[in-house]
Amino acid sequence: MKIVLSYLLSPVYLLFFGLLLVVFHPIQIVCRFFGGYELRKKSVDIMNFFIVYGFIILGSRIRFIGFGQLPKNRPLIIVSNHQNTFDIPPIVWGFRKHHPKFVSKKELGKGIPSISYNLRHGGSALIDRKNPRQSITEIMKLGKHIEKENYSASIFPEGTRSKNGKMKRFQSAGITSLLRYSPSALIVPLVIDGNSQLKKKGYFPLSFGVRLSLTVLPIIDPAGRDPKELTEEIELKIKKELGQ
Repeated sequence: MKIVLSYLLSPVYLLFFGLLLVVFHPIQIVCRFFGGYELRKKSVDIMNFFIVYGFIILGSRIRFIGFGQLPKNRPLIIVSNHQNTFDIPPIVWGFRKHHPKFVSKKELGKGIPSISYNLRHGGSALIDRKNPRQSITEIMKLGKHIEKENYSASIFPEGTRSKNGKMKRFQSAGITSLLRYSPSALIVPLVIDGNSQLKKKGYFPLSFGVRLSLTVLPIIDPAGRDPKELTEEIELKIKKELGQ
């Protein structure tokens, strides 16, 4: 029965998702023109609310666990595993009070309605994986930005998505650069679970009835810690939470 529902309801959700991106693209532009960053951000938050809670179309609900422990008035570095493109909207919504920015590949900065515009104008770092110098410069700018504004930066240290949910090895370079330019930041280990099952067969069909969750593990103060050892520690903690 779940397989039948997956085939029947996937087009409904994908149409819903696509319409949200198309409709909110001009809304973002208008909000930015008349209200600047704050109004544009509110439009992005609303869009991601609908994307996340629209999963009910697929018989799925998402749980946000541990978000009540997030500190205020400190920049945050969100370090998480990466399962698919649907990881982003829950992070945007769950951390909305902390203005999450992303370390993303530059290819995503163009061609995708709403998403590309938000990445370009929302303060995220668009990096060229083939150009280490450019990548470091962009991450440096992001680190300085979150330090100044007490915002948050989200980074996927695996470097790429894990389609089957099995975590790849974390790389420490991005975390090291962010900590260097945002010395007062706290680290938020984040566990994303279920998204790999949602797209087990790609975008069609999306799986019906998958349990999705984002879990914030205990916050880490990185002061005086070696970033490489810290990255390894976070990787192990997330793997443990996922039962890997």
